[in-house]
This record gives sequence, structure tokens and C-alpha cells, in this order.
Amino acid sequence: MDSELILQDGSCFKGISFGADISISGEVVFNTGMVGYPESFTDPSYVGQILVLTYPLIGNYGVPSGEKDPFGIMKNFESNKIQIQALVVSEYSEEYSHYTAKKSLSEWLKENNIPAISGVDTRALTKKLREHGVMLGKIVMEKDNAKKIKMDDPNLRNLVAEVSIKEPVLYKNKPDSKKVILVDCGAKNNIIRSLLNRGLTVIKVPWDHDFMSSGYEFDGIMLSNGPGDPKMCTSTISHIKKAIVKKIPIFGICLGNQLLALAAGADTYKLKYGHRSQNQPCYEVNTKRCYVTSQNHGFAVDEKKLPKDWLPWMKNANDGTNEGIKHKSGLFFSVQYHPEHMCGPTDNEYLFDKFVELLNKKSR
Repeated sequence: MDSELILQDGSCFKGISFGADISISGEVVFNTGMVGYPESFTDPSYVGQILVLTYPLIGNYGVPSGEKDPFGIMKNFESNKIQIQALVVSEYSEEYSHYTAKKSLSEWLKENNIPAISGVDTRALTKKLREHGVMLGKIVMEKDNAKKIKMDDPNLRNLVAEVSIKEPVLYKNKPDSKKVILVDCGAKNNIIRSLLNRGLTVIKVPWDHDFMSSGYEFDGIMLSNGPGDPKMCTSTISHIKKAIVKKIPIFGICLGNQLLALAAGADTYKLKYGHRSQNQPCYEVNTKRCYVTSQNHGFAVDEKKLPKDWLPWMKNANDGTNEGIKHKSGLFFSVQYHPEHMCGPTDNEYLFDKFVELLNKKSR
């Protein structure tokens, strides 16, 4: 079926549908990664977004199974469903080949009712988004009236509330293991797995859960990734402030970096077109050591507004934006990128070890 992507500035990109035959709107963003579409599509941080992939060959290795690991967490996906609003690619590979593949990308998209179009000049589209910034857009099937499909701005909604769990979930580990509160703002599965694999017991709680008054016994707090504007999470920020006062160790990832900064008294802002890929170079401010990182975010921390005793820790080597903060006490730190990779480089897995060391040190 013929279809088209229409941007809010009136630009039109024609293509062919290979997903669900439905018209839909959202925020149009691009990702420059070359691999990892099963992990990316199931990342809750993409809720409300029409994802443009710049790599020209998509679908060639199909989609793996939904098998779970010993902890009951899906091995190959970052959540239990596709989270993107829609997909735009240059070339879709109908034939796929990989030893783990169970179905085609087209089949998977249709099962999850996600529209997708191919045959789009994604180079021209990405250049437009880089120059103008992310834009609202809509994918319209030929059977539908384009004028009746309204442009929906997902950033006006509390997207974190939409993707977060509704009730706490306990992931038990060894009886004497350290316990961590994982604030679920849209947590990727591999964050949970990375904590569990290091011998921690994880108590996953909803984004607005008052973990400081819940009666749970815990040794530290993990602030997860998630979609949308961090300033929507007023309840979460309030609870983090209480934890800082109590000097409870905190580790934040992606949205967690922004929430920790807001709780500390700093500010955040929306990036022109965000960082979405598995090849973003970041460097440590003091050492200048550079890491290749996996990223997916549209907001950033204004490090110039960090209060006393808080320091910029990491920076993006491409545009100089903040990629991490830390407190002089060493008790609180966060990064804007994804050290749990999935999919992407494993350069920064050591941060989970740093968090475990902090928990052990604090308890002594």
C-alpha cells in the first residue's frame, strides 16, 4: 500500500507500507545506529516517536524469539512490546537470515499494530531534521484522508506515567544481597539484568512511588531511562530530593541523569534533534578519556546551573552537551548515555560495578 510521511512544515516523503496499515502521528526523530532494531524498537524511551533509521538496510536479520532469562526477563527485547509510534526506512529487506530469527520485521510490526514505510529518502529527511530540529509528523496510508489525521505532540503528555509499571515488582537474589530501588520511568530490561547479574536484589517501583515512605529496606537507588520531558516527573523529583538529604547512594541513567540534576536544583532543556545511536563519543571531563556510547534522549542537563558541590562529569564529544553529573561526596552520580548497552558498546558497564562498590562501602 502506498503511504506518505508528512511533516509539520508541509514536507512530504512518499513510501510503501510494510507494517500495520494504519495512519498515525508523533514526533519524528532519527537514529544513526547500524544494528539493534529489536532492542531499539522495544525501548520505552521511544514512546510517541516516529523513528527514522539512517542505515539503509533494515530487516535483514529478522526478529528473534521472546524467550526469557532465568530472572524471567526477555532476553532479546528491552520491554514486552514495540514502543515506537511508527518506523521509516530507506530500504526494507523482505528476506532475512539469522540463526536466532523467528519471524520477519514486517510480521512483528503488524502483530504489534505499528505502521512502517520504506522507500523514503532518509538522507534528505535526516538533513532536514538536523537543520530544523525534530518535528511533528504523521504517516498517512493512501486509504485515509491526510487532513483528518491530526498532528499529536507526545511531549505534552506525561509519557513516563504511560510506560511505568503500576505496582512494585520484586526481583529476588541471594538472601544476603544488597537491595536497590529501581524507579521505573521506562526502564530497559538490561538495566534490571545488569543489577541482578551483580548479585543485587531489585525492587522495581512505579515512577511516582514514594519509596522513601514505603517501608522498603534498601541500600541504594537506581533512576532509570524513560521518555519525554523530565519536568513532568514532579513526584519522582520530590522523592529523589529526600533521598539526597538522607545520603542514600543514587545511580541514574539517561532520564535518570536529568531527574537527578533537577532534584539537585539544576535545569534541563530540549535538544534540537537529540542523540539516538550506538556510536556517540563521550569523554570524562577531568581525564579526557573517551568512551563510545549507546544513547536515546531528546533532553539534556544545563550543567551551568548545577549547584555547589555538584560537578559536570561527562560531555558529548560531538556537541559538548552534558553526558553525566556527580556529587563531590561520591554518593550520587548519573550518566546521560546507556552503560547497559543493549544494543551497543560495552565500554561503560563498569559503572554498575562502581555502584555496587559504593553500596558495599556505604554499609561498612
